[in-house]
Amino acid sequence: MALDNAAIARVLGQIGDLLEIKGENVFKIRAYRNAADVVSHAAEAVADMDAAGLRAWSGIGKDLAARIVEIAATGDCEVRRELLTHFPVTLLEVMSLQGVGPKTVARLYHELGIASTADLEAAARAGRIRGLKGLGARKEALILQSLQERLQHGHRHLVSHAARAVATLVDWLREAFPDLTVDAVGSFRRGAETCGDVDLLAASAGHACSSGSPAIRRWAYRTGRHEASVLLAGGVQADLRVVHPSERGAALQYFTGSKAHNIVLRDRALERGWRLNEYGLFRAADNERLGGETEEDIYRQLDLDWIPPELRENRGEIDAALERRLPHLVDAGDLRGDLHMHTTETDGRDTLEAMAAAAAGRGLEYIAVTDHSQALAMANGLDEARALAHAARIRALNGRYPGLTLLAGIECDILSDGRMDLTDDCLAALDLVVASVHSNLAQEEADMTRRIIRAIEHPSVDIIGHPTNRRLLRRGPSAMHIEKIIDAAAANGVALEINANPERLDLSDSHARLARERGVPLVISSDAHATAELDLPRWGILVARRAWATRADILNTLPLAELRQRLKRGR
Repeated sequence: MALDNAAIARVLGQIGDLLEIKGENVFKIRAYRNAADVVSHAAEAVADMDAAGLRAWSGIGKDLAARIVEIAATGDCEVRRELLTHFPVTLLEVMSLQGVGPKTVARLYHELGIASTADLEAAARAGRIRGLKGLGARKEALILQSLQERLQHGHRHLVSHAARAVATLVDWLREAFPDLTVDAVGSFRRGAETCGDVDLLAASAGHACSSGSPAIRRWAYRTGRHEASVLLAGGVQADLRVVHPSERGAALQYFTGSKAHNIVLRDRALERGWRLNEYGLFRAADNERLGGETEEDIYRQLDLDWIPPELRENRGEIDAALERRLPHLVDAGDLRGDLHMHTTETDGRDTLEAMAAAAAGRGLEYIAVTDHSQALAMANGLDEARALAHAARIRALNGRYPGLTLLAGIECDILSDGRMDLTDDCLAALDLVVASVHSNLAQEEADMTRRIIRAIEHPSVDIIGHPTNRRLLRRGPSAMHIEKIIDAAAANGVALEINANPERLDLSDSHARLARERGVPLVISSDAHATAELDLPRWGILVARRAWATRADILNTLPLAELRQRLKRGR
């Protein structure tokens, strides 16, 4: 089966890392890393493209295009195989750890003989890593933390990764069996930020599970005619269950709700002398069926309003459904604009004009173009002169795209002491400022808290971007006192971002709910670095819904005039 873009990009990235460990030419290293970046963010399926099509992309020459085609077809390439004759393959696992870059891996390998994660853990626990110049005890502790996080994460997947794999299987099932009704359930349906196995439910009067889908890499096991577990392309395991249409509602409810949510529902049924399970709602005395064809029927019989899947965590939704006060949750169609994106002026992959045209094509009413500030040198960040010149170019485009207004903004780095990366006059001259942390992520809690609060108190800061700095399945959030930061944002009229990049989803649902409850305005932003990524807010919407957010809680659901008034600078 052809590899997906993420898998191809992973191989290209490994080649770049191995080249660096070997000490190869920096331009060759950069070429493979750029190719990995381009492939991972491509909207098209790279495996379906030929070398000529790939060469049309920026930075992809004849040799790289050939390598990509080879990887897509075989899962490997000659260049990678040759590099691995110099190093043990287990070194790749060491390089995949958060905070252990190629330079560090090279030193660990050449100076300590560390060639696997087992070697790394043994050396760290023995205190050998701190003896290397420039590493020290703190780096050693961070390596142990990364190893522990890898163990805890296990085989979990980003929700976007799981969604792509599941969509392929679901599409095939619906095409192969037109009368099937197929639903994803479990934590995936509840909108959880990561998932392990994905649960699928198919309602049919007569079909058994089938192994004929091209989405299925292998059958992990089969448990009977109406149940199966399969491994999908991309490493996602899906558990499939086929139920009769008359049981679909009960099964949807049973397999979607969290354990705690379902226990409360079963208790409500027991109080009435009923029995609730995945087959339906029954009267215990005579086993008469009371409901089960629809979810709404199950909840109605229990005197509850239907509860949106994202809320089924036993976090107050049962009482709210009983008292008819469930919120009308924000939906993707409620968003009018996007307040965080990048262009080729810094580290984006599409031009200002391309991003604007793509936003207009998606029906957005406004966007804020927020390229990086100068401290992020690796992203070609803007100094004051470039920031103001870029702002002028952004504003000059207004009127070119009917229905779309462009705001001249910036994503300004919050320096280690909380100062902003650009002068006050420069920031005040822009339409919007997103302030974010990109460096020194391992500060002590008190220092990081003060750092972010100082930025919140700056008169020109409107939004704090990806507030906790986490990268899902790669690194945890920075140490900070989140409640103090939320309270400071409320006091200063600063919005907190739900960054919709599936690798971030930051704020988390729990932090977003706390912020909303304390009166902090939220924004859902794509942080797009390419036109295709303007579709990412769908994942931020899930976070907001799990946070019980309504349209009124999200600033970029407002018309532009009202948005300007609600931003800190407008107040």
